[in-house]
Amino acid sequence: MTQAQRPVELSQVEPVSALRVLTVNVHKGFSPLNRRYVLPELREAVRAHHADVVFLQEVLGSHSRHAQRHPGWSPLPQYEFLADSLWPMFAYGRNAVYPEGEHGNALLSKFPILEHHNFDVSVDGSEQRGLLHSVLALPGERRLHTICVHLGLDERQRTQQLHLLCGLLDTLPEDAPVVIAGDFNDWRQRADTLLASRGLFEVFTRAYGAPARSFPARWPLLRLDRIYLRNARAHEPRVMSRKPWSHLSDHLPLCVEVLL
Repeated sequence: MTQAQRPVELSQVEPVSALRVLTVNVHKGFSPLNRRYVLPELREAVRAHHADVVFLQEVLGSHSRHAQRHPGWSPLPQYEFLADSLWPMFAYGRNAVYPEGEHGNALLSKFPILEHHNFDVSVDGSEQRGLLHSVLALPGERRLHTICVHLGLDERQRTQQLHLLCGLLDTLPEDAPVVIAGDFNDWRQRADTLLASRGLFEVFTRAYGAPARSFPARWPLLRLDRIYLRNARAHEPRVMSRKPWSHLSDHLPLCVEVLL
């Protein structure tokens, strides 16, 4: 797990009553079907959205073979490349390790990250998965808890991972604002009821009656990606479905303004 970088003094952060959240499965920096290396284009698209907090899934920490094959491959970890100069703080949780490199979840933040921990929720016989929990310092001595999620493909394993997520939620202060976002792979829409028992609501379900269709990006049919809130309100949740987003990953990003 990489330490958060480039700390920002609390006195430098202006008071806020709302923040913009974006979540995107970056597909390791490749377009749908892995046809093109698109990380530089993805960085420009993310920067243009001006989100305060960005949740990333399937982000590479390193990959030696890709670095040899693709011109312009950044020597930086992908989360650091995406953070650039716009997000002074970032956290990374390594989930999967293989001979060529590693990938996991990451959080980019304009607010100081006081601490972060990556929880391994891999289930025997499944792909390696994790929950990246970060604590952000907001003005007025407030704390925002974020959890970046990437759950498994198998429903039995995913159910166990959701219960582990609930166990993590039970350890957080009851009155603290919480944002959970990421790729739940929950195509049967089982997560809403379970997380509602912990006081969370899904922003698209509350606004439009169902989670957003986010996969596959060019013809979205499945409702895999989510944003959940506790002790906060949501304003205008949106699916980023237009170009260039539909050509930058196999998942469409989701965004929402979170009111504190």
